[in-house]
Amino acid sequence: MFKVNKLTDYATVVLIEIARSDVRRSTHHVADQTGIPLPTVAKLMKSLSRSGLVAAHRGAAGGYSLARASATITIADIIQAVEGPIALTACADTSDEHCGIENVCPVQGKWNRVNHAVRTALQEVTLADMVSDVAAFGIGGDLPTRAGRTAN
Repeated sequence: MFKVNKLTDYATVVLIEIARSDVRRSTHHVADQTGIPLPTVAKLMKSLSRSGLVAAHRGAAGGYSLARASATITIADIIQAVEGPIALTACADTSDEHCGIENVCPVQGKWNRVNHAVRTALQEVTLADMVSDVAAFGIGGDLPTRAGRTAN
């Protein structure tokens, strides 16, 4: 089964929460609104900041905001920020791994076409699309908090 890891899923949830408003969000606020543990949110913010997806702001009105428009942040960007290059197998061009049978492998290089197709598909879905999809399900305004309350 091909799937993104839990941290990537959480990163997407965090970015949707930040993108829903122009207000800077603290890690505490994001953790409370999403139900993701605070240490995990803090770890994700560091990765997302290093990758240029969020910008950190210090001071009393500090917190995190998107570093660029949500329509320019793709699912591929999010995956790469958390997991590194998108590579379905060890022999894909973008993989940092080596499988050990490269010299005799009959499919070496053949996965590149599939890997490219998957990467292209992930680049076509933006954070703005994901925010829009959340709003379409009627949960764009009041999301339940970890404590079970609704937040505005």
